[in-house]
Formats: sequence, C-alpha cells, structure tokens
Amino acid sequence: MKAIVRLAAILLIFKTGYSQQKLEIGANKYFQIEKGSLQSDSYRAILSSDIDTTWSNWSQKGYYYGFDTRLTPMFTTIDGIISTPYMIQVRGNANERNKKRWGYHVFEGYAADDKSRITMLVNKHVEEDRPVAEMYYYSPLWGHSDRTYNWFRIGSDVRQHSFMFSRDKAIFYGALQLTNTLSLGRIGKDDVRASEPAGDDEQNYAESAKNVNFKALKNSEDGTLFYDIENHIVVIKVDGKWMKLNVESLPEGVEYDF
Repeated sequence: MKAIVRLAAILLIFKTGYSQQKLEIGANKYFQIEKGSLQSDSYRAILSSDIDTTWSNWSQKGYYYGFDTRLTPMFTTIDGIISTPYMIQVRGNANERNKKRWGYHVFEGYAADDKSRITMLVNKHVEEDRPVAEMYYYSPLWGHSDRTYNWFRIGSDVRQHSFMFSRDKAIFYGALQLTNTLSLGRIGKDDVRASEPAGDDEQNYAESAKNVNFKALKNSEDGTLFYDIENHIVVIKVDGKWMKLNVESLPEGVEYDF
C-alpha cells in the first residue's frame, strides 16, 4: 500500500512539473504550444521569429529578393536534419507575398555555391485558362534569359540518361511512348522573330517566344519537323536542307469519326 502511495506522489509531482513546463513554454513567443480547441487537452507546437530589417542575412539577394523585410520575419533555422513520418505542407495565406517569395515559392533547395537553386512555385501564371505550378533549376545569373536556367533532370542521376529540361529545350535520352496524339509545331511567319526583344523575357514573353522559335529552326539538326501553316505542308530537315514531306490521302474505305 505504501508503495502505491509513493508511486502516486511521484506521478503527481511529475504531472505538476510538466504542466508548469507547458505554461512556461507557452509564454515564450518564439516557441508556443496551443490548445487544439477550448475543450481539448491536446496541444500543437508553433515556432516563430521576429521581424528585423537589420538582420545580417537580409543584405544577401538570395534572402531578401521577393520579400518586404519590414513585413517578413527572419528565417527560422533548425540546425539538424528534419525527419517526419508525416508530410510537409505549405499553406496559402492572406499575405502570401511576404510569406512566400513574391507570393509564389513553396520550396527552394540551394546548391554548393549557395546561389543556384531548384525552385517550386504555384500560381505565378495562368496559361491555357488554368493556373500553373512550375519547377526549375535557377542559376546565379538572375533575370529570365535562357542562360539563367540550368538543366533539371527527371528520372535518374545518370549522365546521358533520363529526361532533362531547361527554359526552352528538353532532351529525352530515354524512349518516349505516347498513348495519345503527337502534334507538330504549327509555325508561320507571324510565329518567328529573328532578333531578341529588348528588356526582360518575362515582360516580353510573347515576342521572346517568337525568337525562341526562330533560333530553334535556325539551329535545328537533321530530322527536325514542323508544320508550315501558310503553305499547309509538313517540313523536315534532311542533309542540312528543309524539304517537303510527301503525304497522301487516306486509302479508300479508311475513315475516322473525328
């Protein structure tokens, strides 16, 4: 009986100490624990940092660019590897511009130079009537020129294998199997431009895209195909020359419902 009483006393002391610890932590604005609800005895943790425009890292472009330092807290650092059996989630918010870089970036991973980065962002653009999510490998050059974007490989970490993507070019080392149609580029005189437009490519995206078309055709290799929309022909480059690809009508009796 005495042993049971002693055990109960120890548990009571531990519970009291733990409750005091929770209150002390909860009173710290940098690490807080908050009740799940008014009726709940369960808690969740909140980490936060102060807003300080004099923070030394704000002098580096990779930190301040895309943020208003008067509204964005200093970065919170966890000095160790983060591991969780659950998921990591980035939520939308009422003031995204100062909580996500420019209001768009949900992930950045930096290379050894601490300047090049892989980036994932959402809702910077709407194209083809839908919001766009984007991923790329950004170099320290800044801006939106083609040279600013490095290769982003998907599929493996083996050289000359898998599938690589940059701003205006993709290289597929592996086989490509389609389960739907393949459409050639439909290009006419209004879709090409020999000179690069002045200024930023993001601001002049339509004219910049025409210059990309021109350079792709000008520098194309044998086997390149496109559809000439003005002359209604399929064109292929053979032995350095553009040539018409011969086509013919469907055989008699062959019809499609589309």
